Amino acid sequence: MYNKNGKGKHMSTREKANKGKVLNYIQEQWEAAKEMKLFQMLRKEVEIGKNGTQRYVIKKGPNKGKIVG
Repeated sequence: MYNKNGKGKHMSTREKANKGKVLNYIQEQWEAAKEMKLFQMLRKEVEIGKNGTQRYVIKKGPNKGKIVG
C-alpha cells in the first residue's frame, strides 16, 4: 500500500474490487446477525398444559374417550 517514501499509492482496480467484495460480505453478515437476533427476541416460550393442551380427551370418532398426550 505504501512506497519507499511512506506515501500511499493509488489502489489498483483489483484491490478496489476486493475491497468492495469484503465490504459487501461484512454488510450481509451484519444484516443476517441482526435478523437472527430479532427472531430470538420475538420468539415466545410455550407453556405446556396451558389452555387445555395437556391430557386432551378425544370427543368424536373411533378413539372417543381416549386421552391424548
